[in-house]
Amino acid sequence: MLYDTLADRTAVITGAASGMGAATARLLAAQGVRVALLARRAERLEELAAKITADGGRALAVAADVTDQASVDAAADLVHQELGRVDLVVNAAGVMLPNPVDAGRADEWQRMLDTNVAGALRVIRAFTADLVAAAAEGRTADLVNISSIGAHVTFPNYAVYGATKAALTYLSASLRTELGPRDVRVTNIEPGLTDSELAGHVDNAELSGQLDGMFEALGGLSSDEIADLIAYATSRARHINLRQLVVLPTRQA
Repeated sequence: MLYDTLADRTAVITGAASGMGAATARLLAAQGVRVALLARRAERLEELAAKITADGGRALAVAADVTDQASVDAAADLVHQELGRVDLVVNAAGVMLPNPVDAGRADEWQRMLDTNVAGALRVIRAFTADLVAAAAEGRTADLVNISSIGAHVTFPNYAVYGATKAALTYLSASLRTELGPRDVRVTNIEPGLTDSELAGHVDNAELSGQLDGMFEALGGLSSDEIADLIAYATSRARHINLRQLVVLPTRQA
Protein backbone atom coordinates (compact mmCIF):
# COMPACT_ATOMS: atom_id res chain seq x y z
CA MET A 1 0.00 0.00 0.00
CA LEU A 2 1.18 3.52 -0.78
CA TYR A 3 1.03 6.23 1.86
CA ASP A 4 1.64 9.35 -0.20
CA THR A 5 0.67 11.74 2.59
CA LEU A 6 3.79 10.73 4.54
CA ALA A 7 6.15 12.27 1.99
CA ASP A 8 8.45 15.03 3.24
CA ARG A 9 7.91 14.30 6.92
CA THR A 10 10.76 13.79 9.41
CA ALA A 11 10.71 10.84 11.78
CA VAL A 12 12.71 9.59 14.74
CA ILE A 13 12.56 5.84 15.24
CA THR A 14 14.06 4.16 18.27
CA GLY A 15 15.02 0.50 18.29
CA ALA A 16 15.85 0.97 14.61
CA ALA A 17 18.67 -1.58 14.48
CA SER A 18 16.28 -4.52 14.14
CA GLY A 19 12.73 -5.80 14.21
CA MET A 20 9.79 -3.42 14.20
CA GLY A 21 11.99 -0.32 14.38
CA ALA A 22 14.06 -1.27 11.35
CA ALA A 23 10.98 -2.35 9.37
CA THR A 24 9.25 0.93 10.17
CA ALA A 25 12.30 2.92 9.09
CA ARG A 26 12.48 1.10 5.77
CA LEU A 27 8.79 1.57 5.01
CA LEU A 28 8.61 5.23 6.04
CA ALA A 29 11.76 6.06 4.07
CA ALA A 30 10.26 4.39 1.00
CA GLN A 31 7.31 6.78 1.34
CA GLY A 32 9.56 9.84 1.31
CA VAL A 33 10.04 10.32 5.06
CA ARG A 34 13.42 11.50 6.32
CA VAL A 35 14.26 8.99 9.03
CA ALA A 36 16.59 9.30 12.02
CA LEU A 37 17.58 5.81 13.15
CA LEU A 38 18.27 5.52 16.88
CA ALA A 39 19.67 2.42 18.58
CA ARG A 40 22.78 1.26 20.40
CA ARG A 41 24.28 -0.86 17.61
CA ALA A 42 26.00 1.67 15.39
CA GLU A 43 27.13 -0.83 12.77
CA ARG A 44 23.60 -2.14 12.22
CA LEU A 45 22.30 1.42 11.92
CA GLU A 46 24.94 2.35 9.37
CA GLU A 47 24.05 -0.70 7.28
CA LEU A 48 20.37 0.18 7.35
CA ALA A 49 21.01 3.84 6.57
CA ALA A 50 23.18 2.83 3.62
CA LYS A 51 20.45 0.54 2.29
CA ILE A 52 17.80 3.25 2.62
CA THR A 53 20.06 5.76 0.88
CA ALA A 54 20.83 3.32 -1.93
CA ASP A 55 17.10 2.90 -2.44
CA GLY A 56 16.66 6.65 -2.85
CA GLY A 57 15.66 7.60 0.70
CA ARG A 58 17.27 9.77 3.34
CA ALA A 59 18.41 8.27 6.63
CA LEU A 60 20.57 9.40 9.52
CA ALA A 61 22.19 6.78 11.74
CA VAL A 62 22.42 7.95 15.35
CA ALA A 63 23.97 5.61 17.91
CA ALA A 64 22.05 6.24 21.12
CA ASP A 65 21.06 4.45 24.29
CA VAL A 66 17.54 5.32 25.46
CA THR A 67 18.45 4.29 29.02
CA ASP A 68 20.93 7.18 29.20
CA GLN A 69 19.62 10.75 29.32
CA ALA A 70 22.84 12.33 28.04
CA SER A 71 22.88 9.92 25.10
CA VAL A 72 19.29 10.79 24.17
CA ASP A 73 19.99 14.52 24.48
CA ALA A 74 23.05 14.22 22.24
CA ALA A 75 21.03 12.23 19.72
CA ALA A 76 18.32 14.88 19.66
CA ASP A 77 20.90 17.60 19.05
CA LEU A 78 22.33 15.67 16.10
CA VAL A 79 18.89 14.99 14.63
CA HIS A 80 17.98 18.67 14.83
CA GLN A 81 21.29 19.69 13.32
CA GLU A 82 21.05 17.28 10.38
CA LEU A 83 17.32 16.93 9.71
CA GLY A 84 15.64 19.83 11.49
CA ARG A 85 12.37 19.63 13.36
CA VAL A 86 10.75 16.23 13.82
CA ASP A 87 7.02 15.62 13.26
CA LEU A 88 6.84 11.85 13.78
CA VAL A 89 8.27 9.86 16.69
CA VAL A 90 8.11 6.07 16.95
CA ASN A 91 9.12 4.52 20.27
CA ALA A 92 10.02 1.00 19.15
CA ALA A 93 12.90 0.27 21.51
CA GLY A 94 12.05 -2.44 24.01
CA VAL A 95 13.27 -5.53 25.83
CA MET A 96 11.37 -8.62 27.01
CA LEU A 97 12.99 -10.57 29.82
CA PRO A 98 10.49 -13.04 31.31
CA ASN A 99 11.19 -14.95 34.50
CA PRO A 100 9.22 -15.83 37.63
CA VAL A 101 9.09 -12.89 40.02
CA ASP A 102 10.42 -15.11 42.81
CA ALA A 103 13.58 -15.62 40.76
CA GLY A 104 14.42 -12.13 41.98
CA ARG A 105 16.00 -10.94 38.73
CA ALA A 106 16.29 -7.29 39.73
CA ASP A 107 18.80 -6.76 36.90
CA GLU A 108 16.15 -7.71 34.36
CA TRP A 109 13.46 -5.65 36.08
CA GLN A 110 15.64 -2.55 35.97
CA ARG A 111 16.61 -3.06 32.35
CA MET A 112 12.95 -3.39 31.28
CA LEU A 113 11.92 -0.36 33.33
CA ASP A 114 14.81 1.73 31.99
CA THR A 115 14.14 0.78 28.37
CA ASN A 116 10.40 0.19 28.04
CA VAL A 117 9.18 3.01 30.29
CA ALA A 118 11.87 5.53 31.16
CA GLY A 119 13.50 5.14 27.74
CA ALA A 120 10.25 6.06 26.00
CA LEU A 121 9.84 9.02 28.33
CA ARG A 122 13.33 10.29 27.57
CA VAL A 123 12.60 10.25 23.85
CA ILE A 124 9.22 11.89 24.36
CA ARG A 125 10.90 14.61 26.42
CA ALA A 126 13.47 15.21 23.69
CA PHE A 127 10.98 15.67 20.84
CA THR A 128 7.62 16.80 22.24
CA ALA A 129 8.41 20.45 21.58
CA ASP A 130 9.03 19.56 17.93
CA LEU A 131 5.68 17.78 17.64
CA VAL A 132 3.79 20.64 19.27
CA ALA A 133 5.48 23.21 17.03
CA ALA A 134 4.77 21.20 13.89
CA ALA A 135 1.10 20.87 14.83
CA ALA A 136 0.88 24.59 15.59
CA GLU A 137 2.05 25.24 12.03
CA GLY A 138 -0.82 23.15 10.70
CA ARG A 139 1.26 20.08 9.92
CA THR A 140 0.56 16.50 10.97
CA ALA A 141 2.36 15.48 14.16
CA ASP A 142 2.46 11.95 15.56
CA LEU A 143 3.79 10.12 18.59
CA VAL A 144 3.60 6.33 18.23
CA ASN A 145 4.36 4.06 21.17
CA ILE A 146 4.75 0.33 20.63
CA SER A 147 3.32 -1.41 23.67
CA SER A 148 2.12 -5.03 23.78
CA ILE A 149 -0.97 -7.17 24.21
CA GLY A 150 0.81 -8.05 27.45
CA ALA A 151 -0.43 -4.71 28.77
CA HIS A 152 -3.89 -6.31 29.10
CA VAL A 153 -3.48 -10.08 28.96
CA THR A 154 -1.55 -11.80 31.73
CA PHE A 155 1.00 -14.51 31.00
CA PRO A 156 2.77 -16.53 33.72
CA ASN A 157 6.35 -15.33 34.30
CA TYR A 158 5.86 -12.17 32.21
CA ALA A 159 4.61 -10.03 35.09
CA VAL A 160 7.29 -7.35 35.02
CA TYR A 161 7.40 -7.12 31.23
CA GLY A 162 3.61 -6.82 31.15
CA ALA A 163 3.71 -4.17 33.86
CA THR A 164 6.14 -2.04 31.83
CA LYS A 165 3.90 -2.31 28.78
CA ALA A 166 0.81 -1.50 30.83
CA ALA A 167 2.64 1.61 32.01
CA LEU A 168 3.39 2.58 28.40
CA THR A 169 -0.24 2.03 27.39
CA TYR A 170 -1.41 4.21 30.29
CA LEU A 171 1.21 6.83 29.45
CA SER A 172 -0.07 6.98 25.86
CA ALA A 173 -3.65 7.48 27.05
CA SER A 174 -2.62 10.23 29.47
CA LEU A 175 -0.45 11.99 26.90
CA ARG A 176 -3.42 12.09 24.57
CA THR A 177 -5.18 14.39 27.05
CA GLU A 178 -2.17 16.72 27.08
CA LEU A 179 -1.15 16.66 23.43
CA GLY A 180 -4.45 16.02 21.66
CA PRO A 181 -5.81 19.53 22.40
CA ARG A 182 -2.66 20.83 20.70
CA ASP A 183 -3.32 18.67 17.60
CA VAL A 184 -0.57 16.13 18.31
CA ARG A 185 -1.81 12.58 17.77
CA VAL A 186 -0.78 9.79 20.12
CA THR A 187 -1.12 6.22 18.86
CA ASN A 188 -0.53 3.21 21.08
CA ILE A 189 0.08 -0.07 19.24
CA GLU A 190 -0.25 -3.38 21.08
CA PRO A 191 1.02 -6.31 19.02
CA GLY A 192 0.57 -9.93 19.94
CA LEU A 193 3.02 -12.62 18.85
CA THR A 194 5.44 -10.91 16.48
CA ASP A 195 8.63 -12.21 14.92
CA SER A 196 11.34 -9.87 16.22
CA GLU A 197 14.50 -9.95 18.31
CA LEU A 198 12.48 -9.79 21.53
CA ALA A 199 12.32 -13.58 21.70
CA GLY A 200 16.10 -13.69 21.52
CA HIS A 201 16.34 -11.73 24.78
CA VAL A 202 14.85 -14.60 26.78
CA ASP A 203 17.51 -16.37 28.85
CA ASN A 204 15.17 -18.95 30.42
CA ALA A 205 15.32 -22.14 28.34
CA GLU A 206 11.89 -23.36 29.47
CA LEU A 207 10.20 -20.06 28.66
CA SER A 208 12.06 -19.78 25.38
CA GLY A 209 10.73 -23.20 24.41
CA GLN A 210 7.19 -22.18 25.38
CA LEU A 211 7.47 -19.11 23.19
CA ASP A 212 8.67 -21.21 20.25
CA GLY A 213 5.71 -23.50 20.80
CA MET A 214 3.28 -20.58 20.70
CA PHE A 215 4.69 -19.44 17.37
CA GLU A 216 4.35 -22.95 15.98
CA ALA A 217 0.76 -23.29 17.20
CA LEU A 218 -0.56 -19.79 16.57
CA GLY A 219 1.70 -18.28 13.93
CA GLY A 220 3.08 -14.80 14.36
CA LEU A 221 3.00 -11.38 12.81
CA SER A 222 6.01 -10.00 10.99
CA SER A 223 7.80 -6.77 11.84
CA ASP A 224 6.88 -5.53 8.36
CA GLU A 225 3.20 -5.97 9.20
CA ILE A 226 3.56 -3.82 12.31
CA ALA A 227 5.42 -1.22 10.24
CA ASP A 228 2.55 -1.21 7.75
CA LEU A 229 0.11 -0.52 10.59
CA ILE A 230 2.25 2.39 11.78
CA ALA A 231 2.39 3.84 8.28
CA TYR A 232 -1.38 3.49 7.95
CA ALA A 233 -2.10 5.20 11.27
CA THR A 234 0.26 8.11 10.68
CA SER A 235 -0.87 8.71 7.10
CA ARG A 236 -4.51 9.46 8.00
CA ALA A 237 -5.87 13.01 7.81
CA ARG A 238 -4.45 15.04 10.70
CA HIS A 239 -7.81 15.29 12.50
CA ILE A 240 -8.08 11.48 12.73
CA ASN A 241 -6.28 9.77 15.62
CA LEU A 242 -6.20 5.97 15.65
CA ARG A 243 -5.62 6.06 19.36
CA GLN A 244 -5.11 2.40 20.28
CA LEU A 245 -4.50 -0.51 17.92
CA VAL A 246 -4.44 -4.10 19.13
CA VAL A 247 -3.08 -6.40 16.44
CA LEU A 248 -2.89 -10.19 16.84
CA PRO A 249 -2.37 -13.24 14.69
CA THR A 250 -5.83 -14.55 13.90
CA ARG A 251 -5.28 -17.70 15.97
CA GLN A 252 -4.18 -15.78 19.06
CA ALA A 253 -7.18 -15.28 21.35
